[in-house]
Amino acid sequence: MNVHEYQAKQVLAGFGVVAPQGVLVDSADKARQAAEALGGNIWVVKAQIHAGGRGKAGGVRLCRSPEEVEQAARDMIGSTLVTKQTGAAGKLVRKVWIEQGISIAKEFYVSLLIDRQRECISFMLSPDGGMDIEKVAVDSPDRIMHMPVAAGAGLKADSCMQMASFLGLQGSQAESFSKLATGLYQAFTSKDASLIELNPLVLTEAGELLALDAKMAFDDNALYRQEEIRALRDVDEEDALEAEAAAFGLNYISLDGSIGCMVNGAGLAMATMDIIQLKGERPANFLDVGGGVTEETVTEGFRLLFGNEHLKAILVNIFGGIVRCDIIAQGLINAVSECAMRVPVVLRLVGTHEEDGKRLIHESGIDVRWAHDLDEAAELAAAAARESA
Repeated sequence: MNVHEYQAKQVLAGFGVVAPQGVLVDSADKARQAAEALGGNIWVVKAQIHAGGRGKAGGVRLCRSPEEVEQAARDMIGSTLVTKQTGAAGKLVRKVWIEQGISIAKEFYVSLLIDRQRECISFMLSPDGGMDIEKVAVDSPDRIMHMPVAAGAGLKADSCMQMASFLGLQGSQAESFSKLATGLYQAFTSKDASLIELNPLVLTEAGELLALDAKMAFDDNALYRQEEIRALRDVDEEDALEAEAAAFGLNYISLDGSIGCMVNGAGLAMATMDIIQLKGERPANFLDVGGGVTEETVTEGFRLLFGNEHLKAILVNIFGGIVRCDIIAQGLINAVSECAMRVPVVLRLVGTHEEDGKRLIHESGIDVRWAHDLDEAAELAAAAARESA
């Protein structure tokens, strides 16, 4: 689960991470009032959306008067911001964060993430803050440092000082960084985060370390024990179909193709999407119904697919083990009884209760296209999509 910048800063503040003062507003009038209340002579207006790259897309603007703040907020609120992370559709800006301007001496990049290669939490940092870390990794890999934190051992003081030294911080500044890194690690572990990113973390002219921007993401599987974090969820920022699927325990991710997919098992789902592309078409979604599937969840999965107006065909690829083929069949029958099956459905049912599932479909009279293996299923789905185009 992602949160907004202002929410990430609020969470991190509880762990001693300091950020510039700011105010969240949803109108241009309130933006001007916020600037006046914050005081100073420089402010930054930041669009609050769940995507990076806002600055290059016009979603971060430096202003030198309350009037400029008001105009910047008026330009942003209600507009659609398209960044490298939003896709072509962009994201609607509903609120902006008005923040005090800061005199910056240096900028750094600092993040924590799950290091799957090292099987631990790792810091990643660079003295080149404010830039795309991917570009730094390609152009200047020596400017990036990885600091793994051994599971169960915790963050050590010498690791903090090594990171501070890599960033060029010494003395009291190094001690401040050590406290900040410790706070970040505590936030990451106690809040079940999957990512914390400060880009940039800045050293001010006064020698203070501030999180000028902050991003946090959290492990969805741990939200049941993170009530405060769960309350930060902004459903307006989420794909509507993905949010609806999540409510029924379905693993669903929207894509930009025309063939809807329902599969059991993530590996089989990936293989199904790959072979659809090999047949010259593109998958419209990732949908893994999982091992504990019920008629209700399968029915909801089909409803989601039938309701997607961009689909030209649906491919159901079930290799029944824990999942029973008759449950998948009954879910399809239930869904068809409630909403129209607008596009062709290609069905491959193999495994547990396979014959029962096929019998249910035949007796229902639903017109599906049967496939014996995955290659044939993908071929039929691609052909059906081209027929419907």
